[in-house]
Amino acid sequence: MQNFDYVRVHEIQDAISILSREQGGVHVLAGGTDLLVQLREGQRTAKLLLDIKSIPEVNQLAFDSSIGLTLGSAVSCLRIIRDPLVSKNYPGLVDAVRLIGGIQIQGRASVGGNLCNASPAADSIPALIVHQAVCVIVGPDGKREVAVENFCTAPGENILKPGELLLSLRIPSPPAQFGASYLRFTPRNEMDIAVVGAGASLVLNEDMQTVQSARVALAAVAPKPLLVNAAGEYLAGRQISSETIRKASELAKEAVDPIRDMRGTVEQRRHLAGVLTKRALQNAVQRAKS
Repeated sequence: MQNFDYVRVHEIQDAISILSREQGGVHVLAGGTDLLVQLREGQRTAKLLLDIKSIPEVNQLAFDSSIGLTLGSAVSCLRIIRDPLVSKNYPGLVDAVRLIGGIQIQGRASVGGNLCNASPAADSIPALIVHQAVCVIVGPDGKREVAVENFCTAPGENILKPGELLLSLRIPSPPAQFGASYLRFTPRNEMDIAVVGAGASLVLNEDMQTVQSARVALAAVAPKPLLVNAAGEYLAGRQISSETIRKASELAKEAVDPIRDMRGTVEQRRHLAGVLTKRALQNAVQRAKS
């Protein structure tokens, strides 16, 4: 492990001041399950770790039916899983968070850190996308909000400017007849990285047969997590049927731009994108009807 300085802060403004003052080499520690491994293996270098876990706002986990969910950037995965209101209202997010490591990792890892790490294969990001999450970012110029699908820009890169940090995620309260699901494929249980991941959400009309709106998002099939607008737009206004879901899955399959690596081929990933999208949509329909 390389040498670096460590600072713990208790106020947002202190964190912003340090991030603004230091020119490069500063990494924010919210969970650390990705960052510490990357530092140990030499994938990243650091002169300072800025621990924000003592800032009250980044630890906020609160649900209000009129507002939605406020999810602080340092809230652990385990807190999300164990919160009954989150499980009830955001099933796709809980699906994804349950897949992030074992219980020891979940006790430390944060969804905010997973998002900032900006891995194309991150499990939480497609789930956040289909739940229409918004990133609340703070920095020297105040606050700004960005839709989560626009937060990652490339593998390991995001839109945060110098001096900025991710404060929280704001996820709207789900409407009636809403359902969501996230699924992933890995070649074996011991490999905790998705070959492909697929999230889906939809809102049904009162007849429980027609789609009012829908979203589909994929992981590990493009340089960043992918919102498949074509699939959601196709489903909107159509009756639910096996053929409708098959067509939406084909549109997801056509949208991908995967790579070949040790975990899978281009052809395998394209095929899996269609299969997992179909299954995630089927799960979302069942949850919406229940």
